[in-house]
Amino acid sequence: MVLTKANKFMDFFEVLKKRRSIRKFKPDAIPEDKLQLIYEAINSAPSAGDLQAYEVFVVRDKDKLKKLADSAFGQEFIGEAPIALVFCANPSRSRWKYGARGEKLYSLQDATIACAYAQLAVTALGLGSVWVGAFDEDKVRKIIGVGKDIIPIAILPIGYPDESPEPTPRRKISDLIHEVS
Repeated sequence: MVLTKANKFMDFFEVLKKRRSIRKFKPDAIPEDKLQLIYEAINSAPSAGDLQAYEVFVVRDKDKLKKLADSAFGQEFIGEAPIALVFCANPSRSRWKYGARGEKLYSLQDATIACAYAQLAVTALGLGSVWVGAFDEDKVRKIIGVGKDIIPIAILPIGYPDESPEPTPRRKISDLIHEVS
């Protein structure tokens, strides 16, 4: 159970049902206590060997948000959000223990899982977000001030939703789940 904006608890499965890709945001700032809850969700995400082979960069500056939108091939809604989190893999945190597999796979998985946890926390808090994976990595690195050793994985713009999209079609569970005997 998680706390919603109305100070009522939202069931986890309700969070899953309510999560939508939000591409239109109100300009309202996000309270720091809500951001802290999102950061705590990120920190609680499972990772290979509990190494947390990822870094998260918080972007609030409007000019940098617009540059992130440009780096994401003109996905302007990134620049309209009050904040964006940039999730990056840090392969060196996993390489020492898991070698090439940790470097090339586990660190990417760790960053991905952390972003998914953030996205669910965002929904639970009555906020909206959308996973952005299409961007120029080098441009994003420059915006957040990191070198080639850090790999941008996802940009997650966050804000109060200014739209209510309908659920998108999903595959039938029978087409998705396969029993192995």
